[in-house]
Amino acid sequence: MGEEFKRITPEEALKQCNSEKKGKLKIFIGYAPGVGKTYSMLNEGNRRAKRGKDIVIGYVESHQREETDRQIGDLELIPRKKISYNNVVMEEMDTGAIIARKPDIALIDELAHTNVPGSKYQKRYEDVEEILCHGINVITTLNIQHLESLNDVIRQITGIAVRETIPDYIVEKADEVVIVDITPDALQNRLKRGNVYNLEKVPQALKNFFRKGNLNALRELALRQTAEEVDEDLEEYMKEHGIKENWRIVERVMVCIGPSPSAKKLIRRGARIARRYKCEWMVVSVDCTHRFAPRTTPRQQETLDSYHRLAKQLGADIVTLKGKSVSQELINFAHERHITQIIIGHSRRTRLQTILRGSTVSKLLKQTKNIEVHVIPNEL
Repeated sequence: MGEEFKRITPEEALKQCNSEKKGKLKIFIGYAPGVGKTYSMLNEGNRRAKRGKDIVIGYVESHQREETDRQIGDLELIPRKKISYNNVVMEEMDTGAIIARKPDIALIDELAHTNVPGSKYQKRYEDVEEILCHGINVITTLNIQHLESLNDVIRQITGIAVRETIPDYIVEKADEVVIVDITPDALQNRLKRGNVYNLEKVPQALKNFFRKGNLNALRELALRQTAEEVDEDLEEYMKEHGIKENWRIVERVMVCIGPSPSAKKLIRRGARIARRYKCEWMVVSVDCTHRFAPRTTPRQQETLDSYHRLAKQLGADIVTLKGKSVSQELINFAHERHITQIIIGHSRRTRLQTILRGSTVSKLLKQTKNIEVHVIPNEL
């Protein structure tokens, strides 16, 4: 076997980074092979090179696609490193050579790739992390099915167990994520023309991974994943700039419940609205610590737990808040999470409780003027 390396963890690799400013990571994400991720990466590399940036190709797989090969053009290719494994010489990206060359930007294809045994790192994303730590920017590619959190979903959709996965934090911490998207019909046409695989492989591919249903489901996953990244960036921007009003970029539904029998009705209403908008929704309850608030009995808690189970079955996130004021906790949460619709039942407080503590519904209506509030009758 070739040169031996001591295996180190990603955490240890980060500690070994020097004090130089970390490079930026840009990821082109697609929902299937052939959508144009590698082409887009190389195309961007060429455009930046024309603007005077020092660009190298750390690793690329063109899969003998003519359009992709043409994009390589005059870009400098870092020679691959040869590693002997089981008496077979294999090639891998030469991370050390990229770092020694120190370009402005390294183009590195197939982020989820598993390296040949004997390499310094097990996975290519770990090589990329080291390159970033040396102040080199990286532009890379990734298919949505390689995200660890989606592994079970992908297997359910396609019937294929994806073994090469990367931790979600790689995408979450990326400086820029770009979706490379074409319609499933267009992708199937590319496949039939031999632009993705050799023509003899096409009939089998169309019956398996490239079935129309598979492609539609994978495409939606990719679009939703990228939308989540954009949403997080927007939320961070709004916090940094002190923007509190809701821009209603995407619907978010909050269902407010307690141990009341009407909670099931509220949860089902929330599920229907969330399904209509295909949006995130949360079922929220408040553990009130106010001295005049009645304490939750074990039986009520058991009832509340059963409501939470129902909500989970219907796809909701469960949130339990704690504080002296039910209304203020709900209001704060609604603003923090950019809720666009609130579903709540009519107040069940007694006349005395309303005099002492006010009405939760009235306070919500008054302090969430930019949020739709649905007040649902308690009658079942």
